[in-house]
Amino acid sequence: MGLTSHKVLALAVLLAVLLFLGTVLLWPRLAHRSWRSVTGRVGLLLGTQLALFAAVGLAANQAFGFYATWADLFGQEQGQGVVRDHDVAGRRPPVKVLSTQDVTVPGGARPAVGGQIQKIDVVGRASRIAAPAYVYLPPEYFQPRYAHRTFPAAVVLTGYPGTAEALIKGLHYPQTAHALAAAGRMRPMVLVMLRPTVAPPRDTECVDVPGGPKTETFFAKDVPTELGSRYRTAKKWGIVGDSTGGYCALKVAMHHPGVYGAGAGLSAYYKAPSDPTTGDLFHGDAAARSRADLMWSLDHVRPPATSLLVTSSKQGEGNYADTRRFIKKVKSPTRVSSIILDSGGHNFNTWRREIPATLEWLGQRLT
Repeated sequence: MGLTSHKVLALAVLLAVLLFLGTVLLWPRLAHRSWRSVTGRVGLLLGTQLALFAAVGLAANQAFGFYATWADLFGQEQGQGVVRDHDVAGRRPPVKVLSTQDVTVPGGARPAVGGQIQKIDVVGRASRIAAPAYVYLPPEYFQPRYAHRTFPAAVVLTGYPGTAEALIKGLHYPQTAHALAAAGRMRPMVLVMLRPTVAPPRDTECVDVPGGPKTETFFAKDVPTELGSRYRTAKKWGIVGDSTGGYCALKVAMHHPGVYGAGAGLSAYYKAPSDPTTGDLFHGDAAARSRADLMWSLDHVRPPATSLLVTSSKQGEGNYADTRRFIKKVKSPTRVSSIILDSGGHNFNTWRREIPATLEWLGQRLT
């Protein structure tokens, strides 16, 4: 059974309840000073606490999508996939649809009513990175009258470590996009949902690491090129993410305005960290390190012709002061917008409050 299985969570909860009841029932029998009684009490308390910790941890993982599998949790997921080149003219581009699923909206069993989510594998020609993703196709994509219409498209990124499934189950991007389009508040949009961790378990911060994964190239070139060749998408894309994904979204939009016409960072930070999860991202290259610092870029690089959206909260968010600094540094032709909540946190509940307005903003910028 998988890490995110409901059966695993139910078993953990059941075990915690049984251990709690066992502790209550057996405690009088163990109320002695013998080493056996003391050992029994310690064992019951320790077992109950571990079971409670496991149940809470599994529930939190399902809610926030930190890890997708047991191998991911224990840092055993290392492989980056095998790249196969498809350069012969007329052959199918390197995007493989693995499965499809309905969108959890009324009438979602019919693609022309609810849209469809396709699980795919993306193989980047330029970066030579292979990564899974989920593509949300709106209902209009399957309707005959839109058969020759292109759709605005946006990359949607999780934080680190994150799982792409969390964008569907936890943050409800497809459901929100469906509701907004049905209400006439945004144009139907294709969403490509994936995590920025393309070389797990390493956090590459969407950097082209010297001698390592070319993560920025993957998101800036491969994803829009390969997905654009398979799906009917408009030329200019949008990109949005939360936390690490938010930093990536802002950086990629700033560095590649010809590809991304808009980038939104929910609870984003503005400089690539250096810690045990990232390793050495720049290998002594001062120019690359500076380029990855968005505040530095605003001061020293020609402003890109793109639109940016940043979000924060006056209380509960650690990036509030930096977000205000970022807004003040932006110069034309870059356009900047913001969502500032009175209170919020670095969590799914806050981001769910920001996503509807963010998707509306993306739709306006990509029209």
